[in-house]
Amino acid sequence: MSVRVDKWLWSVRIYKTRTLATQACKSGHISIDGNSIKASREIKVGTIIDLRKDHLNIQLKVKQLAEKRMGAKLVPDFMEDLTPKEEYERLQTIHSGGFEQRGRGTGRPTKRDRRDISDFKNI
Repeated sequence: MSVRVDKWLWSVRIYKTRTLATQACKSGHISIDGNSIKASREIKVGTIIDLRKDHLNIQLKVKQLAEKRMGAKLVPDFMEDLTPKEEYERLQTIHSGGFEQRGRGTGRPTKRDRRDISDFKNI
């Protein structure tokens, strides 16, 4: 038995919609054995899928096939995450960069805001 790769990625909750999974395949973000694949590619148990999502190179191994979307608690029964820890650490570094989070519509910080931020961060 085999399942389309876009359907499987959607069912194990990697992508929110099947359309997003299909677009990721079309744009070359999904690959098997180093080759970009089409969304209609059939996968089997044991297949290792490489994908790029949110600045992260993820590697997944298919443990079971699924055609219907499942609850988040069931996902570990259907896939194994082979992504190295260094990738997740790199993503943490990117997100913890020097960017300040400000409320939407507040605009740029004033001179007084900048001083307060500098004092808070001990710069």
